[in-house]
Order: sequence, then C-alpha cells, then structure tokens
Amino acid sequence: MNIEELRNFCLSLKGTSEGFPFDEETLVFKVMGKMFCLTGLEGEFEVNLKNDPEKNIQLREEYPVVMPGYHMNKKHWNTVKIDGTLKTELVKNWVVESYELVVKGLTKKQKEELKDL
Repeated sequence: MNIEELRNFCLSLKGTSEGFPFDEETLVFKVMGKMFCLTGLEGEFEVNLKNDPEKNIQLREEYPVVMPGYHMNKKHWNTVKIDGTLKTELVKNWVVESYELVVKGLTKKQKEELKDL
C-alpha cells in the first residue's frame, strides 16, 4: 500500500473528507468531521488508526509494526508502520474498523445525515 492507495480507499468510505487541520504535512481523514485516519506526507509511511483499547493492545503484541499512537491518545489510537510487511487488505480492514468506530460514536443526527449521503 502507498499513500495514494490509502487516500483513495479512505475517500471511498461514505461521508469522508480530507484536510490538513494541523499542518501542511499531516493528512487527516474524517467522517462527519471526526478523525478516523491520519498520516504524514514526510518521512516513513505510517498511519494512525483508532480502535477499541483492548484490541489495540492485542494488535501491538501481535504485529511489531503496530505501536501506540504517535501524538495521539495511546489508549485509543495506534500508529501502524506501512513497510510492506502487512497485507494491504489487513490495513484496509483496520481503516474500516477505525471508520466504523468513529461512526458508532456520532450523534443520531449525524448518523442520519451520513445515511442520506
């Protein structure tokens, strides 16, 4: 997976937008204004993804390229190094899990708006 594949995949998820809210190097993907994935455009290719705290611990133990979220709440976010050791489908599954977790936390009104998109 490369940055363009990640970008295209994230933008294919319903209600997703992209932007640079922090700086010109950190690309952030949001669903209904809530972050679910971010990556730096400089340096190593890594993505920050949200997940259930217990699952985050499990992923960190199972995969050496999964670490506590850099500059994020380490309980809820992981940083995943994309260096070719993980299958693209696995990374996509984690992106979808992050997206779905954020959608689950949206207000009822936001969920209705998302459904109508």
